[in-house]
Amino acid sequence: MPGALVDFGLYFFHNAQRLIDLGKGPYFYLPKTESHLEARLWNDIFVFAQEYVGIPQGTVRATVLIETITAAYEMEEILYELRDHASGLNAGRWDYLFSIVKNFRDGGAKFVLPDRNAVTMTAPFMRAYTELLVRTCHKRGAHAIGGMAAFIPSRRDAEVNKVAFEKVKADKDREANDGFDGSWVAHPDLVPIALASFDAVLGEKPNQKDRLREDVSVAAGDLIAIDTLDAKPTYDGLRNAVAVGIRYIEAWLRGLGAVAIFNLMEDAATAEISRSQIWQWINADVVFENGEHATAELARKVAAEELAAIRAEIGEETFTAGKWQQAHDLLLQVSLDQDYADFLTLPAYEQLR
Repeated sequence: MPGALVDFGLYFFHNAQRLIDLGKGPYFYLPKTESHLEARLWNDIFVFAQEYVGIPQGTVRATVLIETITAAYEMEEILYELRDHASGLNAGRWDYLFSIVKNFRDGGAKFVLPDRNAVTMTAPFMRAYTELLVRTCHKRGAHAIGGMAAFIPSRRDAEVNKVAFEKVKADKDREANDGFDGSWVAHPDLVPIALASFDAVLGEKPNQKDRLREDVSVAAGDLIAIDTLDAKPTYDGLRNAVAVGIRYIEAWLRGLGAVAIFNLMEDAATAEISRSQIWQWINADVVFENGEHATAELARKVAAEELAAIRAEIGEETFTAGKWQQAHDLLLQVSLDQDYADFLTLPAYEQLR
């Protein structure tokens, strides 16, 4: 049985009425959705569950995370299927990019993404996706929720914080001005920044669903116009993908789903886009700016160097107590296998048995 159904069933059965009594309700978040058919399944589940425990239909509310390229093409249909239960749609980032690489990995040079940090939400194809999300939501009276600001403030480096806070402010200003009704942050210190951005646009209003964004016109091809980016894959991008991939997978193997890495809150989506880009760059025979070709040998060399650097940084005892070698090996397995693994977590779960 899918774990999501177990989680939903237990939580809903034991908490729905209690939440209603508290003036709240059973509210859910639907990630990884790929089509309106999944939304239809969840709607059927919500209808059955509400009837089973005897609460009014529509009590359940759900927000769908649009973080796959296929879902981006079906936002209208997803809202329609969940029309009695939908609160809104939420824009993702890393999983969305991972989905693009996954679906168009054999599409040739025009689908090769540059370093993940070079693909910001202001990239033309990302702008197309987020603006279409706002227009779709407001057309249907649903909330449009912006992406998460993943920065984790440093308690030791004020300059790092200053630069990051400016980036967060610019990102939240963009979301508010684009018509989003709210947003996410990964750390409480970022809440005042996000609030200021949205208060400046919304004032006393709880949302801006009255902004229909009828000025937005997005063609199907705009959502996958990867080749509009000027940035290219770099050697430093490869090293960062390896470094972040190893660190996240090691934490995941120890049971941690969300991990602070290099002052950013990362989840499985980060590891997915990291290993997918390594795979894509190698299979597309990318040439980095230093003249080196993306090859399996280069990936192994960089991974060995990163593993050695981690060992030196944390010490032999901590290194041995962790899952570092397993993480290193698993990253290389899913990055270098000829057959692309649909999800990193599938072979990772095998190591937990």
